[in-house]
Amino acid sequence: MPRYRRFRSSVEGYIDQVRAVVQRVGRASVTVDGVNVGMIDRGLLALVCVAEGDGPDDVVAMAGKLARLRIFPDEQGRMNRSVIDIGGKILVVSQFTLCADVRKGNRPSFARAADRSQAESMLEAMVGHLEAEGLAVATGTFGGRMLVSLDNEGPVTVIVDVENGRVV
Repeated sequence: MPRYRRFRSSVEGYIDQVRAVVQRVGRASVTVDGVNVGMIDRGLLALVCVAEGDGPDDVVAMAGKLARLRIFPDEQGRMNRSVIDIGGKILVVSQFTLCADVRKGNRPSFARAADRSQAESMLEAMVGHLEAEGLAVATGTFGGRMLVSLDNEGPVTVIVDVENGRVV
Protein backbone atom coordinates (compact mmCIF):
# COMPACT_ATOMS: atom_id res chain seq x y z
CA MET A 1 0.00 0.00 0.00
CA PRO A 2 1.50 3.40 -0.95
CA ARG A 3 2.49 5.86 1.71
CA TYR A 4 1.40 9.46 1.48
CA ARG A 5 3.23 12.30 3.12
CA ARG A 6 0.78 14.54 4.86
CA PHE A 7 1.25 18.28 4.31
CA ARG A 8 2.14 20.06 7.48
CA SER A 9 3.40 23.45 8.43
CA SER A 10 4.92 24.64 11.67
CA VAL A 11 2.41 27.38 12.45
CA GLU A 12 -1.08 26.17 13.36
CA GLY A 13 -0.89 23.59 10.58
CA TYR A 14 -1.08 26.15 7.82
CA ILE A 15 1.24 27.84 5.35
CA ASP A 16 4.04 29.94 6.80
CA GLN A 17 6.58 29.67 4.00
CA VAL A 18 7.35 31.23 0.65
CA ARG A 19 5.06 29.49 -1.82
CA ALA A 20 5.15 29.52 -5.60
CA VAL A 21 2.75 28.02 -8.08
CA VAL A 22 4.95 27.45 -11.11
CA GLN A 23 3.60 26.85 -14.61
CA ARG A 24 5.52 25.87 -17.72
CA VAL A 25 4.35 28.27 -20.40
CA GLY A 26 4.68 28.89 -24.11
CA ARG A 27 3.95 32.52 -23.35
CA ALA A 28 2.65 34.59 -20.44
CA SER A 29 1.84 38.23 -19.84
CA VAL A 30 0.56 40.60 -17.18
CA THR A 31 -1.62 43.60 -17.92
CA VAL A 32 -2.47 46.40 -15.48
CA ASP A 33 -5.08 49.02 -16.47
CA GLY A 34 -4.86 47.93 -20.10
CA VAL A 35 -1.07 48.28 -20.21
CA ASN A 36 1.15 45.22 -20.70
CA VAL A 37 3.68 45.45 -17.84
CA GLY A 38 5.39 42.06 -18.23
CA MET A 39 5.60 39.46 -20.97
CA ILE A 40 7.64 36.36 -21.73
CA ASP A 41 7.79 33.71 -24.40
CA ARG A 42 8.70 30.14 -23.44
CA GLY A 43 9.60 29.76 -19.79
CA LEU A 44 8.00 29.80 -16.36
CA LEU A 45 5.17 31.78 -14.82
CA ALA A 46 5.72 31.91 -11.04
CA LEU A 47 2.87 33.12 -8.85
CA VAL A 48 4.63 33.86 -5.54
CA CYS A 49 3.43 34.50 -2.01
CA VAL A 50 5.70 35.69 0.79
CA ALA A 51 4.45 34.73 4.25
CA GLU A 52 5.03 36.35 7.64
CA GLY A 53 8.44 35.47 9.02
CA ASP A 54 10.07 34.61 5.70
CA GLY A 55 13.67 35.68 5.35
CA PRO A 56 16.45 36.21 2.83
CA ASP A 57 17.47 32.53 2.86
CA ASP A 58 13.97 31.60 1.73
CA VAL A 59 14.06 33.77 -1.39
CA VAL A 60 17.56 32.54 -2.27
CA ALA A 61 16.35 28.94 -2.02
CA MET A 62 13.19 29.70 -4.04
CA ALA A 63 15.16 31.47 -6.78
CA GLY A 64 17.60 28.57 -6.99
CA LYS A 65 14.79 26.02 -7.23
CA LEU A 66 12.94 28.01 -9.92
CA ALA A 67 16.10 28.43 -11.99
CA ARG A 68 16.99 24.72 -11.84
CA LEU A 69 13.58 23.03 -11.74
CA ARG A 70 13.71 20.44 -14.55
CA ILE A 71 10.21 20.55 -16.04
CA PHE A 72 11.06 21.12 -19.71
CA PRO A 73 11.36 18.17 -22.08
CA ASP A 74 14.63 16.86 -23.48
CA GLU A 75 15.01 15.12 -26.87
CA GLN A 76 13.28 12.00 -25.52
CA GLY A 77 10.36 14.03 -24.18
CA ARG A 78 11.35 13.52 -20.53
CA MET A 79 11.19 16.43 -18.11
CA ASN A 80 14.92 16.83 -17.81
CA ARG A 81 15.69 20.47 -18.62
CA SER A 82 15.47 23.66 -16.58
CA VAL A 83 14.47 27.13 -17.71
CA ILE A 84 18.19 27.96 -17.79
CA ASP A 85 18.89 24.94 -20.02
CA ILE A 86 16.29 25.99 -22.60
CA GLY A 87 17.22 29.69 -22.57
CA GLY A 88 13.75 30.54 -21.25
CA LYS A 89 12.46 33.43 -19.19
CA ILE A 90 10.55 33.78 -15.94
CA LEU A 91 7.50 35.95 -15.26
CA VAL A 92 7.20 36.57 -11.50
CA VAL A 93 3.80 37.71 -10.22
CA SER A 94 3.09 38.53 -6.59
CA GLN A 95 0.04 36.66 -5.31
CA PHE A 96 -0.61 37.02 -1.58
CA THR A 97 -3.77 34.93 -1.92
CA LEU A 98 -1.61 31.79 -1.99
CA CYS A 99 -1.31 32.29 1.80
CA ALA A 100 -5.08 32.01 2.22
CA ASP A 101 -6.41 30.18 5.25
CA VAL A 102 -9.83 28.73 4.39
CA ARG A 103 -10.32 26.50 7.43
CA LYS A 104 -12.96 28.68 9.10
CA GLY A 105 -16.01 30.10 7.40
CA ASN A 106 -16.26 30.88 3.72
CA ARG A 107 -14.13 34.01 3.51
CA PRO A 108 -10.38 33.37 3.25
CA SER A 109 -8.07 34.91 5.82
CA PHE A 110 -4.80 36.37 4.54
CA ALA A 111 -3.33 37.04 7.99
CA ARG A 112 -0.31 34.82 7.25
CA ALA A 113 0.74 36.87 4.21
CA ALA A 114 3.70 39.18 4.84
CA ASP A 115 3.01 42.88 5.05
CA ARG A 116 3.33 44.85 1.85
CA SER A 117 6.80 46.34 2.42
CA GLN A 118 8.35 43.01 3.48
CA ALA A 119 6.73 41.07 0.64
CA GLU A 120 7.71 43.64 -1.97
CA SER A 121 11.36 43.75 -0.86
CA MET A 122 11.55 39.95 -0.69
CA LEU A 123 10.12 39.59 -4.20
CA GLU A 124 12.56 42.20 -5.53
CA ALA A 125 15.39 40.24 -3.91
CA MET A 126 14.15 37.01 -5.50
CA VAL A 127 14.03 38.66 -8.92
CA GLY A 128 17.60 39.86 -8.35
CA HIS A 129 18.75 36.32 -7.54
CA LEU A 130 17.03 34.96 -10.66
CA GLU A 131 18.74 37.62 -12.79
CA ALA A 132 22.06 36.73 -11.15
CA GLU A 133 21.47 33.17 -12.46
CA GLY A 134 21.50 34.70 -15.96
CA LEU A 135 17.73 34.59 -16.46
CA ALA A 136 15.61 37.26 -18.11
CA VAL A 137 12.86 38.10 -15.62
CA ALA A 138 9.64 40.01 -16.17
CA THR A 139 7.31 40.99 -13.33
CA GLY A 140 3.82 42.14 -12.63
CA THR A 141 3.04 45.31 -10.69
CA PHE A 142 3.25 44.69 -6.96
CA GLY A 143 -0.13 45.31 -5.34
CA GLY A 144 -1.72 46.08 -8.70
CA ARG A 145 -4.94 44.58 -9.99
CA MET A 146 -3.43 42.38 -12.67
CA LEU A 147 -4.79 40.39 -15.58
CA VAL A 148 -2.52 37.38 -16.09
CA SER A 149 -2.67 35.51 -19.41
CA LEU A 150 -0.78 32.35 -20.24
CA ASP A 151 -0.49 29.36 -22.51
CA ASN A 152 0.31 26.50 -20.12
CA GLU A 153 2.45 23.88 -21.88
CA GLY A 154 1.64 20.31 -20.99
CA PRO A 155 -0.09 21.43 -18.86
CA VAL A 156 2.64 21.41 -16.23
CA THR A 157 1.97 23.09 -12.88
CA VAL A 158 4.13 22.58 -9.78
CA ILE A 159 3.83 23.96 -6.24
CA VAL A 160 7.11 24.86 -4.53
CA ASP A 161 7.28 25.68 -0.81
CA VAL A 162 10.39 27.00 0.95
CA GLU A 163 10.76 27.30 4.70
CA ASN A 164 13.86 28.17 6.74
CA GLY A 165 15.96 28.36 3.58
CA ARG A 166 15.00 24.84 2.40
CA VAL A 167 12.55 23.48 -0.11
CA VAL A 168 9.92 21.52 1.85
